[in-house]
Amino acid sequence: MRVGLFVTCVNDTLYPRTGRAVVSLLERLGVEVDFPAAQSCCGQPLSNTGYRHRAEALMLRYAAAFQDHEYVVTPSASCAAMVREGYPRIAARAAAEGRSRAEVERLSEAAASVVPRTYELTEFLVDVLGVTDVGAYFPHTVTYHPTCHGLRMLGLGDRPRRLLEHVRGLELRELAGAEECCGFGGTFAVKNPAVSAAMGADKTRAIRETGARAVCTVDNSCLMHIGGTLSREGSDVRPVNIAEILASTEGRVL
Repeated sequence: MRVGLFVTCVNDTLYPRTGRAVVSLLERLGVEVDFPAAQSCCGQPLSNTGYRHRAEALMLRYAAAFQDHEYVVTPSASCAAMVREGYPRIAARAAAEGRSRAEVERLSEAAASVVPRTYELTEFLVDVLGVTDVGAYFPHTVTYHPTCHGLRMLGLGDRPRRLLEHVRGLELRELAGAEECCGFGGTFAVKNPAVSAAMGADKTRAIRETGARAVCTVDNSCLMHIGGTLSREGSDVRPVNIAEILASTEGRVL
């Protein structure tokens, strides 16, 4: 099986080790991983701030970059949700605006080609590969924060937890108010910094109360917000992407 890795802007810029962890994990499971250099942003920041027309070019670029891959896997529920939920809406809005038939068809075909092939990492592991035990080893206490896009848009459900529960050496601690937003919300944190910071403080308080040594999510954007708040509070709780936990083995704990 050959998949294309969509690493995302946040990971490429700030968390490259997460992308490397995905490659290590998938290759260990017998999956051939390709990284198309033509990939770029999925367009979510533009779309969310009202520049939907400019996001169309990035949508078309995404479809072209991954046109030859059986599956597209990304360590980001947020970006996967943009592809699966946002791309069809972009095409539909173009049609509603009365754009040319050629434009609408091009956007609609691009969305239709990538929506069914794009998977967030944990749902790819569970739903496509059919595994919950990936042979990981991570000897630490961990608490899990389900991010909003993964929880509400992709419907990841208990997939991440099932994977974590099979990691040898890992003790999973329950997080109070787990389904509450961490306060990041992309541009929400920029437009409403005081509210965002207060929500982040509530989340990190709950994290610290678990006594866990690490907090993990399926989105490094949310983890950046949580990790930054923990750091300012002087906490030594380690923020870690779930891909890095799942890629860890007895011989190599990330």
